[in-house]
Amino acid sequence: MEKTIEWIKTGKNSGFSRMIDQIVIPYEYKKVDIKTSDEMYNAIKTMIVRGAPAIGIAGAHGVCLAAIENKDSNNFIEEVKKIAQYINSSRPTAVNLIWAINKQLEILDKNSDKTNEEIIELLVENAIKLEDEDIEINKKIGDFGATIIPKGATIQTHCNAGALATVGYGTALGVVRSAFKNDKTIKVFADETRPRQQGARLTTYELIRDGIDTTLITDGMGAYFMKKGMIDVVVVGADRIALNGDSANKIGTYMLAIVAKYHNVPFYIAAPKSTIDPSIKTGDEIVIELRNKEEVTIINDKPIATDKVNVINPGFDVTPNELITGIITEYGIFKPSEIYKLFE
Repeated sequence: MEKTIEWIKTGKNSGFSRMIDQIVIPYEYKKVDIKTSDEMYNAIKTMIVRGAPAIGIAGAHGVCLAAIENKDSNNFIEEVKKIAQYINSSRPTAVNLIWAINKQLEILDKNSDKTNEEIIELLVENAIKLEDEDIEINKKIGDFGATIIPKGATIQTHCNAGALATVGYGTALGVVRSAFKNDKTIKVFADETRPRQQGARLTTYELIRDGIDTTLITDGMGAYFMKKGMIDVVVVGADRIALNGDSANKIGTYMLAIVAKYHNVPFYIAAPKSTIDPSIKTGDEIVIELRNKEEVTIINDKPIATDKVNVINPGFDVTPNELITGIITEYGIFKPSEIYKLFE
């Protein structure tokens, strides 16, 4: 499986992050090399790399780049920590970013008696380990999730929680892939996902390449198809999950969950344990990223509204736990109210 993001080691204490450029899909498929911590900040901020698990790995790589940049510094650990916090500020909602960065910072703290060069090697080893673990975690999520997909089902998705949002395989689309291995008759209805169109650009791109029957719909069409009985289950990803199961995901997820509840369609979140934030009790504590107005007012470099109009562009919303049927993790499927058990 080709990795969405991976560390390329070029020698002792040298290397860079290579990632698929998700801004240009589906017009072009290319990879870009990120060689500085500033470039990593911008890659995360501008969504060259996106999706909570992939952003986490990008953060781990960013710490490696910061360490390499400061390998001759007398204040090595302090400088790396400062840059790590800077990278963390690039996307405030996805908890996987700070989770992975903290994994790297633990290595800094535990090995402060070692040389800068030795610490860099440990950071790189850990970043690569996190990459490989992500793929295995996603496969487990997919296999658990496949058990709740009825034979011949039509699955509705939102945004992109596939291989492109992770190192490989995917979370919500991991469920689709695992289900498809067992049943070639399953189908997917993919929301386009305004304003960045991740569903249209990325999810359909992935699924069509895999030979999975996929239909693209606009974000407002879910209720229409559910009323007609054409949607059997909804599976989406998440960027941060509170300890009570409230889940932040791409804007529009909350609305889709309400519609699913009204039509008695099961609604599942698929996400790794690292997306659950045990430090917050409810979704009210989740910081929602506000993005620029041009994402809403400009499509393909052309304005679709007057530049004088006011725009509010939250990148995420929070789905309350009572609207969620279950949360699919690498440890099994949990009721939202029982997700806390993963931390006991």
